Amino acid sequence: MTTQVKNESRNYHERVIPFNAGDGFPLNLINVRHASQAPTKGPVLLVHGAGVRANIFRAPVETNLVDALVADGYDVWLENWRASIDFPENEWTLDQAALYDHPQAVKKVITETGASSIKAIIHCQGSTSFMMSAVAGLVPEVNVIVSNAVSLHPVVPTWSAFKLNWMLPMVAAMTKYLNPHWGIDAPTVPAKLISGLISLTHHECDRPVCKQVSFTYGSGFPALWSHENLNEATHGDWLVHEFAAVPLTFFKQITRCVRAGHLLSVQNLPDLPVSFVAQAPKTKARFAFFAGADNLCFLPDSQIKTHAYFDGLLSNFHSLHVLPNYGHLDVFIGKRAAIDTYPLILAELEKN
Repeated sequence: MTTQVKNESRNYHERVIPFNAGDGFPLNLINVRHASQAPTKGPVLLVHGAGVRANIFRAPVETNLVDALVADGYDVWLENWRASIDFPENEWTLDQAALYDHPQAVKKVITETGASSIKAIIHCQGSTSFMMSAVAGLVPEVNVIVSNAVSLHPVVPTWSAFKLNWMLPMVAAMTKYLNPHWGIDAPTVPAKLISGLISLTHHECDRPVCKQVSFTYGSGFPALWSHENLNEATHGDWLVHEFAAVPLTFFKQITRCVRAGHLLSVQNLPDLPVSFVAQAPKTKARFAFFAGADNLCFLPDSQIKTHAYFDGLLSNFHSLHVLPNYGHLDVFIGKRAAIDTYPLILAELEKN
C-alpha cells in the first residue's frame, strides 16, 4: 500500500511505495517531488550503502542531495534495499541485492513513471551490488550511473585488510552482525566487548556512534568523513539514527573481493557471473566514478581502477572525479557538498 506524506519543511510531496524483491523480500521506494512543481526531468534512483538507509542522502544541511536533485527538476526515487536499517536484521549478500533487489526497484520506477529509461546515483555497497546488476545486464533501463567510493575493484587500507583477514573470524565466533549503534546501546555480551574495545582505541571524538562507524567500516579516525566537513546537526543527533546492523555475510564476501582485486559472487545464483570483470559488461550505461581523495573506507584506487577498466573498453566515454578534502560519505552529507560535489554530480547526470 502506497503511503503519501506532505513534507512541510521542504514543501515536498512524498510517497512510500512498497514492492517485493525477486525472492519476495519486502522493500520500498520513496518518491520525492516538489509539492507545487512537476518534475521537468526523468527519474533518478538513489541507492544507499550497507547498514544505513535511504535517508542517508538527506542530511540536515542547508541543501542536501535530494534538495539539489528536486531543484534541478528530477523525479527523485530513494531505494531501501535489503541492507536498509528500516528493515529487520537479515544476513544479506551483494549477490541477493544484485539479482533480486535493484532490478525490481528499477522496474518499479519504470512502471510508476512510464519512463523508458532512468538514471542512478549509487553509493558504497549500494554501488558494488548495483554495479553487479548492471554488468550482468539486469538493469538495461539505466543509462547513466553515478558511482561513489567503490564499484568493481574494492581497494582498502592496510589496516582494514588486516581486520578483514584476521579480526573478522574472531568477531564471527561471537556475533552474526556488527552494529555502530552499540555505542549507544550494547544489548549482548559480545556487543559490550566490541564497544569497549572501540572506546579504548578510538579517541577522535566524543560521539560513540561516530567512533563505532570508524571501527566497523574503515581505518581512519574517523573513517567515513572528515569532522571538518560535517556540521553539528549532522555529526550530532542525526548520525545516531542513521547507522545500525551489518551482517558478517557481507564482510565475508567483501573480504574475498578485496583479496581477488575485483567483485566476486559467492552464492552461485542464476544470471550472476562468478567474476564481474572476466567478461564484457552487459550494459550500455555511461558511468561517472566519484572518489574522495581522503577516503579511508575504500581507497580512491578503487574507482581509479574501475574507471581504467571501463575506459579500456570504450575510451573517453566514462568519467572520473577524485575529490580533494573529501572522504567516503561526506561527499553526500558534507556541509559544503552542495557547493563542492553536487554540481559535479548534476553535470554528469546531464551528459548524454
